[in-house]
Amino acid sequence: MSENKDPHVARPANSVEDVKFVYDFTEGNRDLKDLLGGKGANLAEMTNLGLPVPPGFTITTEACKTYLDSGDEPAALRDEVSAHLTALETAMGKKLGQADDPLLVSVRSGAKFSMPGMMDTVLNIGLSDKSVQGLAKQSGDERFAWDSYRRLIQMFGKTVLGVEGELFEDALDAAKKAKKVAVDTELEAADLKKLVTRFKKIVKTEAGRDFPQDPREQMDLAIHAVFDSWNTDRAKLYRRQERIPGDLGTAVNICSMVFGNLGPDSGTGVAFTRDPASGHAGVYGDYLQNAQGEDVVAGIRNTVPLAELEQIDKKSYDQLMQIMGTLENHYKDLCDIEFTIERGQLWMLQTRVGKRTAGAAFRIATQLVDQGLIDEAEALQRVTGAQLAQLMFPRFDDEAKVKQVGRGIAASPGAAVGKAVFDSYTAVKWSRSGEKVILVRRETNPDDLDGMIAAEGILTSRGGKTSHAAVVARGMGKTCVCGAEELEVDTKRRRMTVPGGHVVEEGDLISIDGSSGKVYLGEVPVVPSPVVEYFEGRMHAGAHDADELVEAVHRIMAFADRKRRLRVRANADNAEDAMRARRFGAQGIGLCRTEHMFLGDRRELVERLILADTDVEREESLKALLPLQKQDFVELFSAMDGLPVTVRLLDPPLHEFLPDITELSVRVALAESRKDPHENDLRLLQAVHRLHEQNPMLGLRGVRLGLVIPGLFTMQVRAIAEAVAERKNAKGDPRAEIMIPLVGTVQELEIVRDEADQVIAEVEAATGMQLKLAIGTMIELPRAALTAGQIAEAAEFFSFGTNDLTQTVWGFSRDDVEASFFTAYLEKGIFGVSPFETIDRDGVGALVKLAVEAGRATRPDLKLGVCGEHGGDPESVHFFHEVGLDYVSCSPFRIPVARLEAGRAASSSAGSDHR
Repeated sequence: MSENKDPHVARPANSVEDVKFVYDFTEGNRDLKDLLGGKGANLAEMTNLGLPVPPGFTITTEACKTYLDSGDEPAALRDEVSAHLTALETAMGKKLGQADDPLLVSVRSGAKFSMPGMMDTVLNIGLSDKSVQGLAKQSGDERFAWDSYRRLIQMFGKTVLGVEGELFEDALDAAKKAKKVAVDTELEAADLKKLVTRFKKIVKTEAGRDFPQDPREQMDLAIHAVFDSWNTDRAKLYRRQERIPGDLGTAVNICSMVFGNLGPDSGTGVAFTRDPASGHAGVYGDYLQNAQGEDVVAGIRNTVPLAELEQIDKKSYDQLMQIMGTLENHYKDLCDIEFTIERGQLWMLQTRVGKRTAGAAFRIATQLVDQGLIDEAEALQRVTGAQLAQLMFPRFDDEAKVKQVGRGIAASPGAAVGKAVFDSYTAVKWSRSGEKVILVRRETNPDDLDGMIAAEGILTSRGGKTSHAAVVARGMGKTCVCGAEELEVDTKRRRMTVPGGHVVEEGDLISIDGSSGKVYLGEVPVVPSPVVEYFEGRMHAGAHDADELVEAVHRIMAFADRKRRLRVRANADNAEDAMRARRFGAQGIGLCRTEHMFLGDRRELVERLILADTDVEREESLKALLPLQKQDFVELFSAMDGLPVTVRLLDPPLHEFLPDITELSVRVALAESRKDPHENDLRLLQAVHRLHEQNPMLGLRGVRLGLVIPGLFTMQVRAIAEAVAERKNAKGDPRAEIMIPLVGTVQELEIVRDEADQVIAEVEAATGMQLKLAIGTMIELPRAALTAGQIAEAAEFFSFGTNDLTQTVWGFSRDDVEASFFTAYLEKGIFGVSPFETIDRDGVGALVKLAVEAGRATRPDLKLGVCGEHGGDPESVHFFHEVGLDYVSCSPFRIPVARLEAGRAASSSAGSDHR
């Protein structure tokens, strides 16, 4: 490789001779996450900052992708690793696994995006039957050496050789039981020697080979194991859950070992520069004396709060606080830090932008703005619509009568109620049967991921805010209480004993509060979130200290509203929903579904319309419906005075307004058996049969109804026009828009538009008012999207009906496919997410983009919106911003989310990726 090439730039994959697969920690920086993974890039960044990072090097994600694609590592990788290992040995003054004073290394995964616990790590690589003796002599601590060796065999056996982890755990438990001690730190050197022998026998029996004694073989096998862990089931599941691309691969970090298990003056810990649960500044984290890093995140032994490190080791504590300040100011965000103290020497093993709860995300974003570290645009990139939605979920009622049975660490907030289950399999099984469950474990591990996703919440009796359960739950927005020590969890007997002796059996209802850490028996009632109360105007930001979360949300929403270009409307069909939407910040109604107005006590009038045999009967039915429809619109326009209201004319098939065919057939049959048939029921049954369609959603509905049933659409247009005139006469400011549904060709729209224009002109003449009613259409059929340029000649606006457009593009019947095969498609990775939840950019999105361009080419002032469910989906909102829509419309409850995401979309060029 020539010297004039920048080692920090990834080479094209097709230039094999130029590809650099290994980087020393001194070569990289935090901007190389794609190549070095998050862990490697940040280790390099800390090295550049002059922080105490053990020397090491990183194998790139490109090497991993080559390995996964071909089944073998790149040809040049071994030589590059050898060169960097030699340089590391020279720097450390010792060789990997040498007998007298061995260099030991860790082999750790590190993808671009944090995937806590999902991929593999092996510590203490280089120990063998010979080098363990040298480590004991060099350290002056025989117990430490044998403890490190048993850890290596245990981790290597499970991670690299595929040995069942419980076999090692059972052997360790047996050793403690034989010694009559409670924790592994009480085992002596002689006990650990015996344990090593036992562990090696387990490896031989289960893996069919001896534990490798060659240190380089250990390292090479561990590297391959880390590569392979990218495609484990749990890693794939986590990526699907977090929407992380599957083609990124993982880097591998080779780091010289530092030891936290050298005695009471050593230890390991995890620290946060702010509380990841609340966002408050302070000293947050966990510390464990005489331990290695995996002990903390695994929750095997309960830690002490990080603040206690000041009494244990004041020098290291002060140095850590200084480094934490440096890192937060440098990264301008909450940092999650892993560290080890080796006999009073502090070492930094990792830092990353930390996962946080939804509430913490909003608080921290505004705090950093106040500190001048970030601006408003960047603050919007630090929060998400999904987090805002979490804050709008209900919380437990403080006034309810409850039976508290325990309290742990508030690891991830929320109010979760469900049946206690004690393993992941049961959690998934019961959840799929419609049960709400709480997963109860001593501590979780990556194999519990399925159950954690399925559960409403997670409860553990061990671990702290940095345990596996806490970190993963926060990342998923799942309620979690950790370290509830007074609860005795017996997973084998599927029960939990609470103080006082009460036993919670599997299937018993429990409630957990992730905001307070409290655990309750039974179901605790919930009350609305204060954030919802704020949006509804029942709580004012800044009223008192308890509202600081509301204040943070208020400020972020103000940032978003100032930044966003997209307007946000509501899908609402009555005045009550419209008023609520307006309180939530709606800037109009993007979809009023008039079919909802035809139900209830008006069903009889609709039945008369459908049963009409003559023009006179039909006109009488429409005449009876007209004043009712008009009043609907008067109320709606009054509620949204001054804001646009898009009224969709009748869309669904007429049979939906008639009784169920089975129910009606039974009624008629019973009446005939009594020789007392009801004439109207007979006519209804005949109408049901006449209107029956094999696929009604592709049949007589939408604009087709308006063309086939004379007077139906004109009645609705007249009701709209007269309602607008009445509101104008009352000094109101109605802004109605008329939307024609299911148009597939411009000729359909032209015919209906001509009739509508004639009705509007008649109302204008009768009232002496100019009504200015815009007429447009829904784009919800592929043909409409493909001929949008023609349709725009007759339409003043388009509203994309992405629910129907998704169904017709994919050939899916939503009501059927979601229950029948979507679960399998998601599990197999065919879908990353349901196309009904997030817009399919490549298919449906491509048609939307085409229609936008063609429509505006014909009519440059064409107003464009979307009124399908995608209008409130965070990722979809960004797409609609990108393609140039004017507004999105969604259900009232999702309006704040859409407002926030519209602001984030507009400011994304000023932000960065904080997954």
